[in-house]
Amino acid sequence: MSSTKPLIKIDEETSDFASEIVERGARIFPKEELKRLLTCIQCGTCYGSCPSGRITAYNVRVIMRKAQLGLKEEVLRDENLWSCTTCYTCQERCPREVETTDTIRLIRNMAFEAGYVKKPHLIVSRNFIETGHSIPLRDEDKEKRKRVGVPEIPPTTLTFPEALKEVQTLVEATGFKEKVLKLLEEG
Repeated sequence: MSSTKPLIKIDEETSDFASEIVERGARIFPKEELKRLLTCIQCGTCYGSCPSGRITAYNVRVIMRKAQLGLKEEVLRDENLWSCTTCYTCQERCPREVETTDTIRLIRNMAFEAGYVKKPHLIVSRNFIETGHSIPLRDEDKEKRKRVGVPEIPPTTLTFPEALKEVQTLVEATGFKEKVLKLLEEG
């Protein structure tokens, strides 16, 4: 296991954003693991391993560094943040065991809350709110499913209306639905 002692000196002012990420994430992930953000040595293993980084401008290493430096607005506004597919390759290969993917997910949540999200993501979110699926099931998909011998409609919220009600209860209770619809309206 790698040392969790920060390798860079980050003063109180610049570490506010990194601390905010850690504190918010501590509701879900172990705080000590999230603090490894401060141990990132910028080796580039995350970026070199990233499938998305090969075909987009997404650079997880740069985002981690900007988070360390407290460049909150710059990180939250970065459209490339949404190119992460959450495959966990970077996190699995990090020699410092930095929770890179989990940190990106936390930052994206913060960006979403601040209203920095691409319209296609909002459309996918609206689909999820309405059907429990991010991508609608088309007639051609049903045909393909039938051809391979599985039910036309998968055993998900599409066949279990009570499950869809649970999803919709959650998206309303968390404020997700309201935020998505507001951002879509704002355009």
